Amino acid sequence: MGIASRSWVGLMLGNVPDFVILALALSKIDAVVVPLDPTLGNRELEMMLEAAPLRALITRPRGGDTGQVPAGPPFYANPVVTRPPVVARPSPPSKFVPENRRRLQGTLLTCSLYKRTPLASLIGSDATIVQFTASVGGDPKGVIRTTENLEAAAKSMGETLDITDADRVLCTVPLHHSYGFDFGLVAALAHGATLFLEDEISPKRITKLLREQSVDLFPGNPGLFGSLARVPTVKPLRIGGARYLSSGSRMPTGIAESFYQRFGIRLLSCYHSTQGGPLAIDRAGKDPETVGKPFAGVELRVVTPAGDKIAPGETGPIWLRSNSLSMLCVPKMHLPKRDDGVPIGEIDRDKWFRTGDVGQIDRGGKLTITGREDDLVKVDGKRLALGEVEGCLEAFPKVKAAQARVITDDMGGPMVVAKVVRAGLCKAEDIIDHCARNLAPYKVPRQIEFCERF
Repeated sequence: MGIASRSWVGLMLGNVPDFVILALALSKIDAVVVPLDPTLGNRELEMMLEAAPLRALITRPRGGDTGQVPAGPPFYANPVVTRPPVVARPSPPSKFVPENRRRLQGTLLTCSLYKRTPLASLIGSDATIVQFTASVGGDPKGVIRTTENLEAAAKSMGETLDITDADRVLCTVPLHHSYGFDFGLVAALAHGATLFLEDEISPKRITKLLREQSVDLFPGNPGLFGSLARVPTVKPLRIGGARYLSSGSRMPTGIAESFYQRFGIRLLSCYHSTQGGPLAIDRAGKDPETVGKPFAGVELRVVTPAGDKIAPGETGPIWLRSNSLSMLCVPKMHLPKRDDGVPIGEIDRDKWFRTGDVGQIDRGGKLTITGREDDLVKVDGKRLALGEVEGCLEAFPKVKAAQARVITDDMGGPMVVAKVVRAGLCKAEDIIDHCARNLAPYKVPRQIEFCERF
């Protein structure tokens, strides 16, 4: 197919064996793997294709796919919407039309080939994988991770979590997300563990898998563990040394205690980022409000924006330093200048990286994350900018102004909700449908509250 060394190839797949097989095949020919969320909205996908010069994009077939190049956005660009379809204005045609589309032999997967020029600034770089997250402004940012970054992350996870070839790993967190990729695929491959993949989030099925397969290592998020704790007729699991990790957002005490009472396993609050990989974990699992101490090989500190020390327990920006930290990204970020020191997302002269997260470290060395320095938040472990959601809401003709925020359900995890000032008569369902057509599912507000003013 003309996919050669250093070609960038997108994998727009879920947690299926094909993802692992293709990632390994691409690494064999020294290509660069670019995992993409299959539920991406049109705008985000176009921006990612703009940033990442893909030679190919491999996708699952969609219903009604005729094999013809569509006139509008690519067939894979339409977001998945679970509510009834609504009549919408046609989207503008995509400027990234494949020159060729072929079925991968022996599979139902489609490979779309593009004529793209490699980025001159990255020629000669040791890029292995490009994982997208949100930039300071909410636009997609592709973090370029090298073999060295992945090896450092694998070593750090192995030493801290005592991962061996006898472990059994269940990955329900998407592999296209760095958290699932690291604690699922990388952890299993690097240490010879057995990897179980699950593509559909069914609490009853996951509970059955945890018991029947004696799962030792299970990365998840508060929302998932909250849903598992509500499954009826659950009996405690008898798995010695189980490590069930929770990351992506703050772990509510209610979820942690409910899960422990039902399953008999302590959840370990974990701090992970796309650029830094695994950062910190509460290995004892008895204090869900903290993310514990750094992983092996990782240094974390809380200091002022200028890098000056603060007293233990005081709140300030979180900085990190490790070999798993990536400092290459696409597109090149033009970070806003700040008067208080190093910009968010940059490093100082001693190679300390300003994460943008805010927290405090107690006298015992445990880190508690309290918020962000910007408007980025996390839902389902994925970063989003509230300004992007508000911009989408205000683009709806009958919305005058909007204000988005994230709330946390003690048994359901975080979700986006919004206050809206209407410019005309409309229903909440109309506004949510508009957002579903233009945003990834985790960014779509779950609730709309109408008001006269903020």
